Amino acid sequence: MNFLAHLYLSGDDEDLILGNFIADMVKGRQIERFSKGIVRGIKMHRKIDEYTDDHPVVLKSKKRLRGRYRHYSAVVVDMYYDHFLSRYWDDYSDTPIEKFLNNAYNVLLRNYLLLPAKAQRLLPFMISANWLVNYSDLKRLKKSFEGLARRTPFDSGMENAVEDLVINYDEYLEEFREFFPQLVEFVDLLKRTGKDAG
Repeated sequence: MNFLAHLYLSGDDEDLILGNFIADMVKGRQIERFSKGIVRGIKMHRKIDEYTDDHPVVLKSKKRLRGRYRHYSAVVVDMYYDHFLSRYWDDYSDTPIEKFLNNAYNVLLRNYLLLPAKAQRLLPFMISANWLVNYSDLKRLKKSFEGLARRTPFDSGMENAVEDLVINYDEYLEEFREFFPQLVEFVDLLKRTGKDAG
């Protein structure tokens, strides 16, 4: 669910943008239909997720939520962290968020026919409702969680996630600020060593 972070970590490499965006929607042998560069982006996305899921700071954030959201705590933390990235974007990028996202959306739209069906359905809503910028606003973030809660097969309770964010806002923000630069460094290392391709 942390689309903003994955797009940010792709930089301006079109294949990485595409692969990072679609990775969760590509299953099994479907990966074989994509170019080498897009596959690199898919694999990078998966390494980012693995690094994030096992990181002690992220585990601390998830632990605070696990009693209430069970296995959905990871989704909630992803959304919290995208909220912080959107809200404090200028701390992490010299490019305004709207300009950055317009560039990323142009890449995705130019390659629309390459996208998996689920991504083709999702992208127009994401753009028209300006999801990734609107994550910075708690009222709009709440609507996103409510939409997620409606689509989960079980009672996830995610419609209440913003209230939990507000209660411990400073703790989650501190954890994000500790974690995110380490994630950026990890991805930079992957790119420099070529390990994002393996």
